[in-house]
Amino acid sequence: MNTITVGIITVSDRAAEGVYEDLGGPALVKKCRELGWEIRSEAIVPDEVERIQTTIRGFSAQGCQLILTTGGTGIAVRDRTPEAIRAIMRLEIPGFGEAMRAESFKLTPNGILSRGLAAVVDSSLVIALPGKPQGAVDCLGIVAGAVPHAVKLSQGVPTSC
Repeated sequence: MNTITVGIITVSDRAAEGVYEDLGGPALVKKCRELGWEIRSEAIVPDEVERIQTTIRGFSAQGCQLILTTGGTGIAVRDRTPEAIRAIMRLEIPGFGEAMRAESFKLTPNGILSRGLAAVVDSSLVIALPGKPQGAVDCLGIVAGAVPHAVKLSQGVPTSC
């Protein structure tokens, strides 16, 4: 497979309002480039289900094979990213969330509070990562090895294994 094309969505009311600088998105851009992936699209959206869904679907239509979200995966009142993704997904891939939680829990007891997940939306692999920049990068690193194969399958590319 050629280079994976990536869209990165920061989900944060305060970053969308300009109250503080988005650090999660840039941290993921750096990590994706280290992995040899191409950044195609970036956005900052508030913690609103419809905005998250519209942005994911738009990035998929633009050809983003992998869409990473950062933020909205905790248990705060406004954290709605998993619900937004589940409402438009074709299927969920539970192993991604399980692995991210298990490994994150080794780093911090609060890792167990994450509701990160992976799913297929349209023909894109979508991975919901924590909002803290280091947490997002760590969780992406945990699952990065499975991403190329998952992207192929999401795109309908036949594989031999």
